[in-house]
Amino acid sequence: MALGLVKFDLKKRVKLAQTVWFMYWFAVMAGVLVLSMGLFFKIELRKRSELMDNNESHFLPNLLIFMGLVACGINGFGGKVCYDSLDPTKFLKWKPMLKGFLLFCMGFNALLMVTALLCFLMRIPLQFTLAEGLKNGMRYYKDTDTPGRCYMKRTLDLMQIEFRCCGNENYRDWFEIQWVSNRYLDFSSKEVKDRIGSNVDGQYLMDGVPFSCCNPSSPRPCIQHQMTNNSAYYSYDHYTEELNVWKRGCRSAMVSYYGGLMNTIGVLVMLVTLLEVAVTIGLQYIDSSLSTLVNPEDPESESEGWILEKTVKETFTDIMDKMKSMGKGTKVEEGEEAGVATVS
Repeated sequence: MALGLVKFDLKKRVKLAQTVWFMYWFAVMAGVLVLSMGLFFKIELRKRSELMDNNESHFLPNLLIFMGLVACGINGFGGKVCYDSLDPTKFLKWKPMLKGFLLFCMGFNALLMVTALLCFLMRIPLQFTLAEGLKNGMRYYKDTDTPGRCYMKRTLDLMQIEFRCCGNENYRDWFEIQWVSNRYLDFSSKEVKDRIGSNVDGQYLMDGVPFSCCNPSSPRPCIQHQMTNNSAYYSYDHYTEELNVWKRGCRSAMVSYYGGLMNTIGVLVMLVTLLEVAVTIGLQYIDSSLSTLVNPEDPESESEGWILEKTVKETFTDIMDKMKSMGKGTKVEEGEEAGVATVS
Protein backbone atom coordinates (compact mmCIF):
# COMPACT_ATOMS: atom_id res chain seq x y z
CA MET A 1 0.00 0.00 0.00
CA ALA A 2 1.46 3.35 -1.06
CA LEU A 3 1.95 6.09 1.52
CA GLY A 4 -0.30 9.13 0.96
CA LEU A 5 -2.12 7.63 -2.03
CA VAL A 6 -4.25 10.19 -3.94
CA LYS A 7 -6.25 9.70 -7.17
CA PHE A 8 -5.88 12.39 -9.84
CA ASP A 9 -7.66 13.43 -13.00
CA LEU A 10 -6.44 16.05 -15.47
CA LYS A 11 -8.03 18.94 -13.58
CA LYS A 12 -6.45 17.89 -10.27
CA ARG A 13 -3.03 17.36 -11.89
CA VAL A 14 -3.10 20.82 -13.48
CA LYS A 15 -4.16 22.42 -10.20
CA LEU A 16 -1.43 20.52 -8.35
CA ALA A 17 1.24 21.58 -10.85
CA GLN A 18 0.18 25.23 -10.69
CA THR A 19 0.10 25.21 -6.88
CA VAL A 20 3.51 23.57 -6.54
CA TRP A 21 4.92 25.90 -9.23
CA PHE A 22 3.75 28.91 -7.20
CA MET A 23 5.18 27.39 -4.00
CA TYR A 24 8.52 26.77 -5.70
CA TRP A 25 8.91 30.40 -6.70
CA PHE A 26 7.85 31.42 -3.22
CA ALA A 27 10.61 29.07 -2.00
CA VAL A 28 13.07 30.90 -4.28
CA MET A 29 12.23 34.09 -2.36
CA ALA A 30 12.73 32.12 0.86
CA GLY A 31 16.17 31.09 -0.40
CA VAL A 32 16.98 34.75 -1.06
CA LEU A 33 15.86 35.46 2.52
CA VAL A 34 18.22 32.80 3.93
CA LEU A 35 21.04 34.22 1.80
CA SER A 36 20.28 37.76 3.03
CA MET A 37 20.20 36.64 6.67
CA GLY A 38 23.58 34.96 6.23
CA LEU A 39 25.07 38.11 4.70
CA PHE A 40 23.58 40.33 7.43
CA PHE A 41 24.85 38.02 10.19
CA LYS A 42 28.31 37.91 8.61
CA ILE A 43 28.44 41.72 8.40
CA GLU A 44 27.40 42.02 12.05
CA LEU A 45 30.18 39.63 13.07
CA ARG A 46 32.70 41.45 10.85
CA LYS A 47 31.93 44.72 12.65
CA ARG A 48 33.38 43.27 15.84
CA SER A 49 35.73 40.62 14.43
CA GLU A 50 38.57 42.17 16.48
CA LEU A 51 36.72 41.10 19.62
CA MET A 52 36.32 37.50 18.44
CA ASP A 53 38.96 34.99 19.49
CA ASN A 54 38.87 33.11 16.15
CA ASN A 55 37.08 32.88 12.80
CA GLU A 56 35.01 29.82 13.75
CA SER A 57 32.08 32.14 14.49
CA HIS A 58 31.81 32.81 10.75
CA PHE A 59 31.00 29.16 10.00
CA LEU A 60 27.27 29.68 10.56
CA PRO A 61 26.83 32.77 8.33
CA ASN A 62 28.91 31.10 5.61
CA LEU A 63 26.67 28.04 5.85
CA LEU A 64 23.55 30.22 5.64
CA ILE A 65 24.90 31.94 2.52
CA PHE A 66 25.67 28.57 0.91
CA MET A 67 22.26 27.13 1.78
CA GLY A 68 20.53 30.23 0.46
CA LEU A 69 22.33 29.97 -2.88
CA VAL A 70 21.57 26.25 -3.20
CA ALA A 71 17.92 26.86 -2.26
CA CYS A 72 17.56 29.45 -5.03
CA GLY A 73 19.06 27.02 -7.55
CA ILE A 74 17.06 23.89 -6.73
CA ASN A 75 13.80 25.80 -6.27
CA GLY A 76 14.23 27.55 -9.62
CA PHE A 77 14.85 24.18 -11.27
CA GLY A 78 11.88 22.62 -9.46
CA GLY A 79 9.64 25.47 -10.61
CA LYS A 80 10.71 24.86 -14.22
CA VAL A 81 9.91 21.13 -13.90
CA CYS A 82 6.46 21.90 -12.46
CA TYR A 83 5.73 24.31 -15.30
CA ASP A 84 6.78 21.75 -17.92
CA SER A 85 4.66 19.06 -16.26
CA LEU A 86 1.61 20.79 -17.73
CA ASP A 87 2.87 19.56 -21.13
CA PRO A 88 3.66 15.79 -20.99
CA THR A 89 6.00 16.01 -24.01
CA LYS A 90 8.17 18.65 -22.26
CA PHE A 91 8.05 16.73 -18.99
CA LEU A 92 9.61 13.64 -20.60
CA LYS A 93 13.02 15.31 -20.85
CA TRP A 94 13.08 15.84 -17.06
CA LYS A 95 11.79 12.37 -16.18
CA PRO A 96 15.18 10.52 -16.18
CA MET A 97 16.80 12.93 -13.71
CA LEU A 98 13.76 13.56 -11.50
CA LYS A 99 14.36 10.67 -9.09
CA GLY A 100 17.92 11.82 -8.41
CA PHE A 101 16.73 15.40 -8.02
CA LEU A 102 14.13 14.36 -5.43
CA LEU A 103 16.78 12.46 -3.46
CA PHE A 104 19.01 15.53 -3.57
CA CYS A 105 16.12 17.66 -2.31
CA MET A 106 15.60 15.28 0.62
CA GLY A 107 19.26 15.54 1.55
CA PHE A 108 19.13 19.32 1.21
CA ASN A 109 16.05 19.50 3.47
CA ALA A 110 17.87 17.45 6.12
CA LEU A 111 20.91 19.75 5.90
CA LEU A 112 18.61 22.77 6.14
CA MET A 113 17.14 21.38 9.37
CA VAL A 114 20.67 20.86 10.74
CA THR A 115 21.45 24.49 9.85
CA ALA A 116 18.39 25.63 11.82
CA LEU A 117 19.51 23.58 14.84
CA LEU A 118 23.03 25.05 14.61
CA CYS A 119 21.50 28.54 14.86
CA PHE A 120 20.25 27.59 18.33
CA LEU A 121 23.33 25.62 19.42
CA MET A 122 26.10 28.03 18.28
CA ARG A 123 25.29 30.34 21.19
CA ILE A 124 27.47 28.19 23.50
CA PRO A 125 30.77 28.38 21.53
CA LEU A 126 30.05 32.07 20.88
CA GLN A 127 30.23 32.73 24.62
CA PHE A 128 33.75 31.30 24.85
CA THR A 129 34.85 33.11 21.66
CA LEU A 130 33.65 36.45 23.00
CA ALA A 131 35.06 35.86 26.49
CA GLU A 132 38.58 35.32 25.18
CA GLY A 133 38.29 37.96 22.47
CA LEU A 134 37.08 40.66 24.88
CA LYS A 135 39.83 39.79 27.35
CA ASN A 136 42.48 40.26 24.65
CA GLY A 137 40.79 43.40 23.34
CA MET A 138 40.81 45.03 26.76
CA ARG A 139 44.49 44.18 27.14
CA TYR A 140 45.24 45.94 23.83
CA TYR A 141 43.05 48.97 24.62
CA LYS A 142 46.07 51.15 25.43
CA ASP A 143 48.09 50.16 22.33
CA THR A 144 46.92 53.05 20.14
CA ASP A 145 50.41 53.38 18.61
CA THR A 146 50.85 49.67 17.80
CA PRO A 147 50.11 48.64 14.18
CA GLY A 148 47.17 46.24 14.06
CA ARG A 149 45.87 47.38 17.44
CA CYS A 150 45.56 51.14 16.99
CA TYR A 151 41.78 50.94 16.47
CA MET A 152 41.06 48.63 19.38
CA LYS A 153 40.34 51.53 21.75
CA ARG A 154 37.77 52.99 19.37
CA THR A 155 36.19 49.56 18.79
CA LEU A 156 35.82 48.87 22.51
CA ASP A 157 34.53 52.34 23.31
CA LEU A 158 31.90 52.19 20.56
CA MET A 159 30.89 48.70 21.67
CA GLN A 160 30.46 49.73 25.31
CA ILE A 161 28.42 52.75 24.29
CA GLU A 162 26.25 50.81 21.84
CA PHE A 163 25.60 47.79 24.06
CA ARG A 164 25.50 49.80 27.30
CA CYS A 165 28.02 47.53 28.99
CA CYS A 166 31.36 47.73 30.73
CA GLY A 167 34.22 45.25 30.87
CA ASN A 168 34.08 41.55 30.14
CA GLU A 169 32.11 40.21 33.11
CA ASN A 170 31.58 43.63 34.74
CA TYR A 171 33.23 47.02 35.22
CA ARG A 172 35.78 45.64 37.73
CA ASP A 173 37.60 43.86 34.89
CA TRP A 174 39.16 47.22 34.01
CA PHE A 175 40.73 47.34 37.50
CA GLU A 176 42.87 44.28 36.66
CA ILE A 177 44.60 45.59 33.53
CA GLN A 178 46.56 48.68 32.51
CA TRP A 179 44.32 50.46 30.01
CA VAL A 180 46.18 53.81 30.01
CA SER A 181 49.13 54.04 27.60
CA ASN A 182 52.60 54.67 29.04
CA ARG A 183 52.93 57.75 26.84
CA TYR A 184 50.33 59.47 29.03
CA LEU A 185 51.99 58.55 32.34
CA ASP A 186 54.43 60.78 34.18
CA PHE A 187 57.05 58.31 35.39
CA SER A 188 58.69 61.00 37.52
CA SER A 189 55.53 61.16 39.63
CA LYS A 190 55.64 59.32 42.95
CA GLU A 191 52.06 58.12 42.55
CA VAL A 192 52.83 56.50 39.20
CA LYS A 193 56.01 54.90 40.57
CA ASP A 194 54.16 53.54 43.58
CA ARG A 195 51.36 52.05 41.48
CA ILE A 196 53.78 50.38 39.06
CA GLY A 197 56.05 49.20 41.88
CA SER A 198 53.18 47.69 43.85
CA ASN A 199 52.21 45.48 40.91
CA VAL A 200 54.06 42.22 40.17
CA ASP A 201 53.76 42.68 36.40
CA GLY A 202 54.86 46.31 36.57
CA GLN A 203 51.54 47.61 35.28
CA TYR A 204 49.81 50.86 36.10
CA LEU A 205 46.57 49.61 37.65
CA MET A 206 43.85 51.81 39.04
CA ASP A 207 40.26 51.59 40.19
CA GLY A 208 38.91 53.38 37.13
CA VAL A 209 37.16 52.66 33.84
CA PRO A 210 37.14 54.30 30.37
CA PHE A 211 34.64 57.09 29.67
CA SER A 212 32.56 54.76 27.47
CA CYS A 213 31.43 52.90 30.60
CA CYS A 214 29.56 55.96 31.88
CA ASN A 215 25.79 55.86 31.98
CA PRO A 216 24.48 59.15 30.54
CA SER A 217 21.14 58.65 32.29
CA SER A 218 22.77 59.07 35.70
CA PRO A 219 21.97 62.43 37.35
CA ARG A 220 25.41 62.57 38.93
CA PRO A 221 28.54 63.45 36.90
CA CYS A 222 30.30 60.24 35.90
CA ILE A 223 32.66 58.85 38.51
CA GLN A 224 35.10 56.83 36.44
CA HIS A 225 38.30 57.26 38.49
CA GLN A 226 38.98 56.29 42.11
CA MET A 227 35.70 54.43 42.09
CA THR A 228 36.48 52.58 45.32
CA ASN A 229 37.74 55.68 47.18
CA ASN A 230 34.80 57.08 49.14
CA SER A 231 36.78 60.08 50.36
CA ALA A 232 37.59 61.23 46.82
CA TYR A 233 34.03 62.47 46.25
CA TYR A 234 31.47 64.30 48.33
CA SER A 235 28.62 62.18 49.68
CA TYR A 236 29.83 59.03 47.98
CA ASP A 237 29.86 55.40 49.10
CA HIS A 238 30.65 52.87 46.38
CA TYR A 239 29.26 50.02 48.52
CA THR A 240 25.75 51.43 48.79
CA GLU A 241 25.43 54.12 46.13
CA GLU A 242 24.08 53.25 42.69
CA LEU A 243 27.14 53.61 40.49
CA ASN A 244 26.76 55.68 37.33
CA VAL A 245 28.59 53.24 35.05
CA TRP A 246 27.06 50.31 33.22
CA LYS A 247 26.77 47.26 35.48
CA ARG A 248 26.31 44.74 32.71
CA GLY A 249 29.34 42.97 31.26
CA CYS A 250 29.89 43.21 27.52
CA ARG A 251 30.14 39.47 27.04
CA SER A 252 26.60 38.85 28.30
CA ALA A 253 25.32 41.87 26.35
CA MET A 254 26.84 40.69 23.06
CA VAL A 255 25.83 37.07 23.61
CA SER A 256 22.30 38.27 24.25
CA TYR A 257 22.33 40.31 21.02
CA TYR A 258 23.90 37.68 18.79
CA GLY A 259 21.96 34.89 20.51
CA GLY A 260 18.67 36.67 19.83
CA LEU A 261 19.73 37.21 16.23
CA MET A 262 20.61 33.52 15.80
CA ASN A 263 17.35 32.39 17.42
CA THR A 264 15.37 34.55 14.99
CA ILE A 265 17.35 33.19 12.04
CA GLY A 266 16.88 29.63 13.34
CA VAL A 267 13.09 30.02 13.48
CA LEU A 268 13.00 31.46 9.95
CA VAL A 269 15.21 28.65 8.60
CA MET A 270 12.91 26.07 10.18
CA LEU A 271 9.93 27.70 8.42
CA VAL A 272 11.89 27.61 5.15
CA THR A 273 12.62 23.92 5.80
CA LEU A 274 8.89 23.20 6.15
CA LEU A 275 8.28 24.98 2.84
CA GLU A 276 11.05 22.96 1.17
CA VAL A 277 9.56 19.71 2.47
CA ALA A 278 6.14 20.75 1.14
CA VAL A 279 7.41 21.48 -2.39
CA THR A 280 9.43 18.25 -2.42
CA ILE A 281 6.29 16.26 -1.56
CA GLY A 282 4.34 18.21 -4.19
CA LEU A 283 6.91 17.40 -6.88
CA GLN A 284 6.82 13.73 -5.86
CA TYR A 285 3.04 13.73 -6.34
CA ILE A 286 3.45 15.29 -9.78
CA ASP A 287 6.07 12.72 -10.80
CA SER A 288 4.11 9.71 -9.52
CA SER A 289 0.77 10.91 -10.91
CA LEU A 290 2.22 11.37 -14.41
CA SER A 291 3.97 8.00 -14.23
CA THR A 292 0.78 6.05 -13.45
CA LEU A 293 -1.56 7.33 -16.15
CA VAL A 294 -4.12 4.67 -17.07
CA ASN A 295 -3.61 5.56 -20.71
CA PRO A 296 -0.25 7.33 -21.25
CA GLU A 297 -1.38 8.49 -24.69
CA ASP A 298 -4.43 10.20 -23.20
CA PRO A 299 -3.44 13.14 -20.92
CA GLU A 300 -6.97 13.30 -19.56
CA SER A 301 -6.91 9.76 -18.14
CA GLU A 302 -6.88 9.16 -14.40
CA SER A 303 -3.78 8.33 -12.36
CA GLU A 304 -2.54 7.81 -8.83
CA GLY A 305 0.04 9.78 -6.91
CA TRP A 306 1.88 9.04 -3.66
CA ILE A 307 4.63 10.17 -1.35
CA LEU A 308 6.18 6.68 -1.12
CA GLU A 309 5.31 3.79 -3.39
CA LYS A 310 5.25 1.52 -0.33
CA THR A 311 4.76 2.06 3.39
CA VAL A 312 7.60 3.49 5.48
CA LYS A 313 8.37 0.05 6.95
CA GLU A 314 8.44 -1.64 3.55
CA THR A 315 10.55 1.13 2.06
CA PHE A 316 13.04 0.90 4.93
CA THR A 317 13.19 -2.89 4.54
CA ASP A 318 13.88 -2.57 0.81
CA ILE A 319 16.68 -0.08 1.44
CA MET A 320 18.28 -2.38 4.04
CA ASP A 321 18.01 -5.37 1.67
CA LYS A 322 19.69 -3.40 -1.10
CA MET A 323 22.48 -2.34 1.24
CA LYS A 324 23.00 -5.96 2.36
CA SER A 325 23.07 -7.23 -1.21
CA MET A 326 25.61 -4.54 -2.11
CA GLY A 327 27.72 -5.59 0.87
CA LYS A 328 27.58 -9.27 -0.14
CA GLY A 329 28.48 -8.35 -3.70
CA THR A 330 31.53 -6.46 -2.47
CA LYS A 331 32.66 -9.42 -0.34
CA VAL A 332 32.25 -11.83 -3.29
CA GLU A 333 34.35 -9.58 -5.51
CA GLU A 334 37.07 -9.35 -2.82
CA GLY A 335 37.00 -13.16 -2.46
CA GLU A 336 37.33 -13.65 -6.21
CA GLU A 337 40.24 -11.21 -6.36
CA ALA A 338 41.96 -13.01 -3.47
CA GLY A 339 41.46 -16.37 -5.25
CA VAL A 340 42.94 -15.04 -8.45
CA ALA A 341 45.91 -13.67 -6.54
CA THR A 342 46.50 -17.07 -4.87
CA VAL A 343 46.38 -18.97 -8.17
CA SER A 344 48.77 -16.59 -9.81
